[in-house]
Amino acid sequence: MKSLYSLITVFFLSAFSLVNAQELKSPNGEITMSFSIEKNGVPTYQLSYKNQDVIKPSHLGLELKDDETSLMDDFEVIENKSSTFDESWTTVWGEENKIRNHYNELAVSLKQNKTDRIVLIRFRLFDEGLGFRYEFPSQKNLVYFTIKEEKTQFAMTGDHTAFWIPGDYDTQEYDYTESKLSEISEKFENAVTGNASQEQFSKTGVQTALMMKTAEGLYINLHEAALLDYSCMSLDLDDKNMVFESHLTPDVNGDKGYMQAPCNSPWRTIMVSDDARDILASRMTLNLNEPCAIEDTSWIKPVKYIGVWWEMITGKSSWSYTDDLPAIQLGVTDYSKVKPNKTHAANNTKVKRYIDFASENGFDGVLVEGWNEGWEDWFGKSKDYVFDFVTPYPDFNVEEIHNYAKSKGVKMIMHHETSGSTRNYERHMDKAYQFMKDNGYDAVKSGYVGNILPRGEHHYSQWIVNHYQYAIEKAAEYEVMVNAHEAVRPTGICRTYPNLIGNESARGTEFQAFGGSKPNHVTILPFTRLIGGPMDYTPGVFEMDISKLNPNNNSHVNSTIANQLALYVTMYSPLQMAADLPENYERFMDAFQFIKDVAIDWDKSVYLEAEPGYYLTIARKQKGSNNWFVGNVNGNNARTSSIKLDFLDKDKKYIATIYADAKNADYRTNPQAYTIKTKKVTSKSKLQLSSVAAGGYAISFKEVK
Repeated sequence: MKSLYSLITVFFLSAFSLVNAQELKSPNGEITMSFSIEKNGVPTYQLSYKNQDVIKPSHLGLELKDDETSLMDDFEVIENKSSTFDESWTTVWGEENKIRNHYNELAVSLKQNKTDRIVLIRFRLFDEGLGFRYEFPSQKNLVYFTIKEEKTQFAMTGDHTAFWIPGDYDTQEYDYTESKLSEISEKFENAVTGNASQEQFSKTGVQTALMMKTAEGLYINLHEAALLDYSCMSLDLDDKNMVFESHLTPDVNGDKGYMQAPCNSPWRTIMVSDDARDILASRMTLNLNEPCAIEDTSWIKPVKYIGVWWEMITGKSSWSYTDDLPAIQLGVTDYSKVKPNKTHAANNTKVKRYIDFASENGFDGVLVEGWNEGWEDWFGKSKDYVFDFVTPYPDFNVEEIHNYAKSKGVKMIMHHETSGSTRNYERHMDKAYQFMKDNGYDAVKSGYVGNILPRGEHHYSQWIVNHYQYAIEKAAEYEVMVNAHEAVRPTGICRTYPNLIGNESARGTEFQAFGGSKPNHVTILPFTRLIGGPMDYTPGVFEMDISKLNPNNNSHVNSTIANQLALYVTMYSPLQMAADLPENYERFMDAFQFIKDVAIDWDKSVYLEAEPGYYLTIARKQKGSNNWFVGNVNGNNARTSSIKLDFLDKDKKYIATIYADAKNADYRTNPQAYTIKTKKVTSKSKLQLSSVAAGGYAISFKEVK
């Protein structure tokens, strides 16, 4: 009888759970999301892929400040709405010309019994993953509220392999660590390297996008989409139970978000597949953002550029005009009375040399950093009025440079370093953007190096996230394209505001001159940082021995030339820089030809082979052309790559120009060893190519007419 009673009890409990459970399937039926209310009214979801658990039952909710009840339990379902959406939209620029947005949706309205508060949780299930967010409708019992912490859980099914960087409120400029989840805490200290602004919150804290692989061969990616008016989310791991929980970036008061209903959170995203290529091919992050908000986008154009930048990064030259002044005051300091340091790079003569090189080699633009007054004491002084963004140094004539560039068919690219002083930038923003338009600048690279002002704020807190968005929207008013460095990592907002043509927000090429990055770094970034949008990685370095530029800098670029070429395909961006000095390209003009030829806007992308941390091969078709380009980047070990060319148009013939590692290439001792071969191919052809460690290959396919 006892066993029969137990069986009946289990039956009724299961039936009760089923009554309260809602199920949502992806359009292709391979992913299933289940939502239920647990005991005590706790909202819970779980996720499976091809009948394999991906996310175990995980709690949803928010802890509110100075609120005994919060939004974590005592909920009941009052309404469910299901729907399906399927459309295609045309990109302004992108990895493909058209993107399909196809998902099934479940909107669950919850009422908190004790307070009569309403929270809606909206789930969208795509073929490659799940997006969900919290929505707070207009209501009398929830108007203004402060988030103490978001309590979204992601319960893992095991001790997965992860590619992670330390959770930090101010920087993502770390090398990735590959480890088991259980090893994060013991490896955390060594994973933290110095940065101009940084603050970690936990030895089990990591940042998104987080890429993982299970023992069963599933690839899982956790991130967020449409980060607007909210704090950036990191993840904190309970490594005893393998449960991640959201951790929002605090403000100066320690608060995580100030909300006014009606409002919503960003989307929390979970991508899953048994093929790593599907993670790269996903457009889910973009699709979870709103359509383009800019009516006329004709002024938004992809840009291939060079710049007066790398020589300062390496220490060969300087941003500052003089070494005589320990401190300066804008509008007071008279630069005509000081001694030039002779290392200032942004001078008329040198900039014209870059303009000539750009014009001769078909580049669209030239970036110049260090052109404006203020660089003598710009960093680390917590200085509010640090730049005015319009006053040039004596050796940089804005009008002369503008006219010279115009005569050569080259656009100048503006640089706005803020030194983290966001209030100062906002005060000057209209004037700065108007100055750009008056002098022929269509794009700006902005920077946020150092600690944020107002003091105590973080690069990823709600107030500063709103500042970045303000800068993008204000730029759109002036028809200015933005490339934001040191800003919050992107979350697909470039769909809504495609004038955001680039971000850094990760460990870029500059760190190769600051001691180097791991050889496999570029095989991980497309699975992590680039999930949210394109990166201004600034590839194209041909001289790997930095001491040849600056004898006092012994850094080494951990890459071969063939690898650098491949990055123009594998590291997608509509804004691509050839970062090295003109004189270094002039030594290798045959290899430089690929950088000149490669497209930066695409009709189609095909992901040929991929394994995070190990290798990556991508083919892309140039927008408006039948030409294709392929890039392969390799990790820590030599590898032979075999690819079919069935992505090529079936009825056409092509000349393939193959830029590959030479047999004796070595990223440490012989990185400039490469071969260039041409071959006639069709869609039926196959290629087998070898890549050394930190090497790769790049191929251009030009149609034979």
